[in-house]
Amino acid sequence: MPAHPDHAELHYGDKVLKLPVTVGTEAEAGIDISSLRKETGAITLDPGYVNTGSCESAITYIDGEKGILRYRGIPIEELCERSTFLEVCYLLLYGELPTKDELDDFTNDIRTHTMLHEDVKRFFSVFPKKAHPMAVCAAVIGALSTFYPKSMDPRDHKQRDISTARIIAKLPTIAAYSFKHSIGQPFMYPQNKFDYSSNFLHLMFATPTEDYEVDPVIAKALDKLLILHADHEQNCSTSTVRMVGSSGANMFASLSAGVMALWGPLHGGANSAVVEMLQRIHESGDGGRAYMQAVKDRKEGIRLMGFGHRVYKSYDPRASILKTTTYEVLEKLKKSNPLLDVAVELEEIALKDSYFVERNLYPNVDFYSGLIYQAIGIPVNMFTVMFALGRLPGWIAQWREMQNDPATRISRPRQIYTGSAKRAYVPLEKRSPRRE
Repeated sequence: MPAHPDHAELHYGDKVLKLPVTVGTEAEAGIDISSLRKETGAITLDPGYVNTGSCESAITYIDGEKGILRYRGIPIEELCERSTFLEVCYLLLYGELPTKDELDDFTNDIRTHTMLHEDVKRFFSVFPKKAHPMAVCAAVIGALSTFYPKSMDPRDHKQRDISTARIIAKLPTIAAYSFKHSIGQPFMYPQNKFDYSSNFLHLMFATPTEDYEVDPVIAKALDKLLILHADHEQNCSTSTVRMVGSSGANMFASLSAGVMALWGPLHGGANSAVVEMLQRIHESGDGGRAYMQAVKDRKEGIRLMGFGHRVYKSYDPRASILKTTTYEVLEKLKKSNPLLDVAVELEEIALKDSYFVERNLYPNVDFYSGLIYQAIGIPVNMFTVMFALGRLPGWIAQWREMQNDPATRISRPRQIYTGSAKRAYVPLEKRSPRRE
């Protein structure tokens, strides 16, 4: 690993500041500027915070250049191959893989809380049938704080553990009920005999009139999807959860804000945009090559979805896992999907064409996840909800880590003011019309 200096020097006017350097486990270096404003009166300006570290964290490590993703030091490839989603939840929350007894206890805690309070279920009836499920989920998650006021203290470890178990258990139920409400079907009660992913599939697709058998291959594929989405360092929604939580807000309030941040099309909404893009290409009959040429020509209205990533500058390790999983699911379901053929064609072009290679436009996790959800039968407007379901333990782990960190302060970014200088108040009768 490269050696780093113990400090950096910043020259500002006639001052020279020695800024300490913090080095992480994998030799990542961060220059500590916490004294900058106090010493110089100046701040740093970093739109999007792409060069700014907001915290130290022991949860997730990403190396975008090498395509590495690890949870608590364990490669994502090993976790997808050998672990389960609830085991990964435990790992993210508590820092170590659980023993058998610890995993059994954790799993039983989750099973205990899968049902929703009957009064919570009434919330769904007031939402329009066409309400987006992300809005519904965010509203219901926030409302849970009114039902459990005795477990809201972020500083109380026992209360945090109870709230953690409750929301991990209940979010699949909330998500499935938002779908059932939209199509007018009755809600199904959770079945604690099922594992986490199987129970969600039961909640989504079972009806009171027929038996529903959960396919273990499909349940395993869903488990992989949830694992792959479980955490991804300080992204937009995770940073939102931390920022809201820094004010002392309870877990449910913080997670509700995270869901809303994830809803954005530039964040969690990307996988549905991929499927819509593949559908347009398929229906056009022109094939992927013509579309990729239009991307290169920067044709108006043409966007390449599911390629490239803010962090990864090589192949997203999650995408390679999901590509294999997509084939497994389609083979099990005995389905052919013309959109997969289009996807493979786009990927092959992008990996060979210098235009895309030079711009680091490799497939990301959103590129294949939507195809799997579609094959399972999950509608497009639920794709982002599935992302939230997977990301939940990461949000909670980050929120809990922040609560335990003595360096935590309420988040309060600065700004550079560019508005009007001081000016006098103008009486109403003397004001000029506003110029458009």
